[in-house]
Amino acid sequence: MLRLTGLTRYRIHENSVAYSASEVKPPGGSMAQAPSPTPPGESASWTFLTNHAHVLVCLVQRPDDTLREVARRVGITERAVQRIIRELEDAGILQRARTGRRNHYTVDGAHPLRHPLEAHRSVEELLTLLTTGDR
Repeated sequence: MLRLTGLTRYRIHENSVAYSASEVKPPGGSMAQAPSPTPPGESASWTFLTNHAHVLVCLVQRPDDTLREVARRVGITERAVQRIIRELEDAGILQRARTGRRNHYTVDGAHPLRHPLEAHRSVEELLTLLTTGDR
């Protein structure tokens, strides 16, 4: 198990912030430098989370955002956001309600995560982990 210290804040997109550890300390071990994060302004070739998780995080943080706003924050097309939202609605994880000219999204966090390795955890647990301390 590693303990992360010295978190550094990086702005990825206009409204998205990521954190990376500047030091990694094994329990009872000496300090070692963590790998360099992707420099701001450059995109990573892969991420730990899927676009489905990114869309859910965006909609939990701002449930009235438009598809265009979500797409910009995640870094994917509006069409991809539309497909992801439809899949999340079909799975019962996301509900959409019309509010004036916009949609308002609500997440049902009671659903288990879909992969067998994480099925013992809920959507709510994942979103709480990812959004705790956000603005």
